[in-house]
This record gives sequence, C-alpha cells and structure tokens, in this order.
Amino acid sequence: MAEPPKGPSSRKGLIIRLAILIGVAVIGGILVLRGLDIRGLIDSGLELVRDAGPVTFFSTMAVVPAVGFPLSPFTLTAGSVFAPELGWPVVILATWLALAVNLTITYVLARWIARPGLEKLTVRLGYKWPEVRADNYWDITLLARVTPGPPFVLQGVMLGLAQVPFRIYFIGSLIVGGAYATVFVVFGDALLSGKGKMIVFGVGAMAALALGAYLLRQHLARKKKASEPSTD
Repeated sequence: MAEPPKGPSSRKGLIIRLAILIGVAVIGGILVLRGLDIRGLIDSGLELVRDAGPVTFFSTMAVVPAVGFPLSPFTLTAGSVFAPELGWPVVILATWLALAVNLTITYVLARWIARPGLEKLTVRLGYKWPEVRADNYWDITLLARVTPGPPFVLQGVMLGLAQVPFRIYFIGSLIVGGAYATVFVVFGDALLSGKGKMIVFGVGAMAALALGAYLLRQHLARKKKASEPSTD
C-alpha cells in the first residue's frame, strides 16, 4: 500500500486543495450576488440527466470514475432524479452494481493493463510502496477505503498496484464504498429536493460513517502496533 507523501509536498497539496475550495466558494458567492439563478441551473442539469435515462446514467457511473472522474456527482443526483420513477430499492441496487463494475475496471487497469504508467505516476506524486504481507491484505484494504483524502479511484489504484488479491479488494471496497454511496444517494436527494428531515438524517448518517471510519482506523493502528516486534 502506498504511503502518502509527507513534509513540504504534503503541506503544499493541502494548501492547493484549500485554495481551490476557497476559490470555488468566492466565485459561487459572486455569482449569487450578481443574481445568477443557481437553482435554475441545478434543475436544468437534473433535467438533462433525467432525459439521458437510467441505463445511460448508471452505465456512465460504472465506467468514467475508473478513469478519474469523481463519483460524488453521480451519487448525489441518482436519488433525486431516478427514485421517483424507479423506486429507492432499484436506485440503490443500480448504484451498488455500477460501483461493482467501477471497482473491477479500476483493479484490472491498476493491476495489469496500466500498471507501468501508474507506477511512474504515483512515484512522481510522492507515494512510496512498502511491501504488503499477505496477512495484512484485509487491513490495508479497509484502511485505504476509510482514510479521508485520496480520491476513491486513487484508493483503488493503490490497492491494485499493491497486488491485493481481487476477492479481498472487491469485497472490502464494495462494502465500504457501497455504504458511503448509499448515504450520499439519500443525502443528495434530500438536499436537492429540500427535504429537511432527510437532510438531518443524511448528515447524521455521514457523521456515523465518519465516526465508524475513525474507530476502525484506530483499531487497525493498535493492531499494527501490537504486531510490531518490541524494541525493549
């Protein structure tokens, strides 16, 4: 599993992310103050997604995040656009199926097809590749998926390059990723539809997932420390 870069390069990356967020917030604020109809733009975008249809939408969701496109625009819009027509069980199932295909494509690309190029890219980004023991495959997979920061596709690329067996990679990634995706689908619908109670539920669910991820990281850290040989 790759270790994230530390020191000046890590701080520089954080500063860049914060600058981007601040820039987006400032631009959004200026546009709102100038009378831009943000709600109208959102509704127009959702209508375009609705016109594309669920097959096109979920097929695209299954493929394009594997090559770097963010997953969140899909999960945040899926419920609001398609749940009224298809029902929540179908939307959630389609989301999980798209995620499963996405995970498979990412793994195949990272493990075999694009491995040489991806290895060079991750080295340039400052990531290091320690040896992963077989008894740590599950821990590495879960730790990668609950660690905030790296994009979802980059987490998958790291696991593929680390040669984590597909079965472990797939099951661990689908459980964690599916849980997050489900919460985002529900929260996105509540946010775009103005459902106050569901927004509160969505925020609570995300907080619960974040707490669970934190506790899992702490558990894995204690487990790793306990397995290390004593220096006394």
